Amino acid sequence: MFNYLITSRFWTFIFVAAVMLFASAVTGAPFISPEILAPAAALPFLIGDTAGNKELMDLLQKQGEAFEELKKSNDARIEAIEKKGFAPADIVEKVEKINLDMSQLGKDIAEVARKSNRPSAPGAGILTPEQEEYKSAMRQFMRKGGDPSALSALERKALGRGSDVTGGVLVHAEMEQEIDRVASTISAMRMVADVRVIGSASHKKRVKTRGTAARWVGEGEAGGESQEVNYAMIEINAEEMEAEPWVYNDTLEDADYNLESDVSDEAGVAFAEAEGDAFVNGDGVKKPRGITKYTVVANASYAWGKVGYIASGASGDFAASNPSDKIVDLIHSLKQTYRMGANMLTADTTLAKLRQIKDGSGQFYLFQLDPTGQSAGLILGVPVIIDDNMPSMAANSYSIAYGNFKRGYRIVDRRGITLIRDNLTAKGTTKFNFRKRVGGGIINFEAIKLMKFASS
Repeated sequence: MFNYLITSRFWTFIFVAAVMLFASAVTGAPFISPEILAPAAALPFLIGDTAGNKELMDLLQKQGEAFEELKKSNDARIEAIEKKGFAPADIVEKVEKINLDMSQLGKDIAEVARKSNRPSAPGAGILTPEQEEYKSAMRQFMRKGGDPSALSALERKALGRGSDVTGGVLVHAEMEQEIDRVASTISAMRMVADVRVIGSASHKKRVKTRGTAARWVGEGEAGGESQEVNYAMIEINAEEMEAEPWVYNDTLEDADYNLESDVSDEAGVAFAEAEGDAFVNGDGVKKPRGITKYTVVANASYAWGKVGYIASGASGDFAASNPSDKIVDLIHSLKQTYRMGANMLTADTTLAKLRQIKDGSGQFYLFQLDPTGQSAGLILGVPVIIDDNMPSMAANSYSIAYGNFKRGYRIVDRRGITLIRDNLTAKGTTKFNFRKRVGGGIINFEAIKLMKFASS
């Protein structure tokens, strides 16, 4: 009975929250103050009453209170500009400080939510006897060294393949999963894009760029040729990157030191930072191609193979008059079929500007808090994902990406991470050279749009 009540209350809350969010997206006005809604949204997660959940609720409440303060201060700023033509420095400074506080709260919320949602490493505890044997042998190799070729037989038995790097070995299954798991919790694009594991050097996908079309035929008329279907072949190469955490040799001799966990985390963070930048800004040369590095055209001139953009209305900024109109244009530049599941990707500094924008009537803010804490907030109901690899607002910058990234951008991970142990290059230390192959690229150009910070 108790379980039924919990389930019933949970789904009742979810329904009410969904209705309120939908209403906010449609009207631009929240039905309940964010101060109340934000902490209330955490209630379903408090059934276990864990310290992490309590921390999340406290942070959501603080974020709601900060947003109310931001609105009051920003209203005063706007009113001063309308009356005097400028805003006093103390009001501008207050708005900027609250914005910084909200950005930090957003990061804290994301970190707590990430820890709460972080799953156990896939495959942990279900290794085969061969994998367990290889794992034990590799641990010994990492601490003590030895001939890596001696691991080759175990490597092939446990993993079904061997390393193609001279002097290197493949990390065992749990370690590979841990490195990938760390990367997936840091890289914003990994959270929203389509991620595939491949066993070859590249991934190919045949996509339809234009479908067939029906035609009207009168009675007795001969049929003709319908529009030809067009296809394109997209290939994403898995490019190699490396990370080199190092450890003092005397630390390796400490039996209590968790060597695997330490170097796995270090490598995972390094990989995440490198690939995260490439998924946004990479030129496609020996690295993934980023969403901002394709040919970009005004959305009215969009064609397959190019990314359409909407201009913000001003160089390096939002338009001085009715900036919300351009945000609406950006959302509606995406076909309706892609809007369900779409996100906005932007840097913290750009979100700070978005928080200050009102609708055309001047009554309601476009920004609302995400009561679940799963995103940095909502712009007209669209979840905002923070990625500080996105360009800061500047003349002609593409500082907001909007789209259904799950359908538009694909990340490919080639199976297998290799490790080279080096205790010779730097005296007194041992370096662990990890190598991983990753690729990324747009697979559906209709599904991603950009905002260009320019007048046109």
